[in-house]
Amino acid sequence: MTNGILYDSEAKIMEILWEKEPITAKEISLIAAETIGWNKNTTYTVIKKLEAKGFIRRNEPGFVCTSLVSKTEMQKKDALSLLNKVFAGSRRALFSALLDGETITEQEREELRRMIDER
Repeated sequence: MTNGILYDSEAKIMEILWEKEPITAKEISLIAAETIGWNKNTTYTVIKKLEAKGFIRRNEPGFVCTSLVSKTEMQKKDALSLLNKVFAGSRRALFSALLDGETITEQEREELRRMIDER
C-alpha cells in the first residue's frame, strides 16, 4: 500500500518509470537529466522517496526499478482526491466545471453518456 500522494517531482519520475519499466535508477537519472534537467543526486533522492512511500521497488543488481502502483490507479486516486478536495465530492459540480464554456463533439458526448450508463 502506498503512503501518501505523488508530488510533482515524484510524478515526473513515475511517468518515466511507467513508460520504460523495468528500468535502472541510472537510466532514470539519464532520462531525467535530458528531459527535466535534473542532476543525478536529485533523481536518486526522488527515487528513494518513492521507494520509502511504497510507490516503487528497487532490486539488485543494478538498482532495477519497478512500479508498485499503476498509472491508472494513481489517476483514479488523484481524481478522487480532486473531487473531494475541490468539489466536496460532487461529481455534478466537477463535470459542470469541466464543461462550462467548453465545446464537446457529439462523439465525446456519446462516449460520456455510454460511460455513465455502464456504471
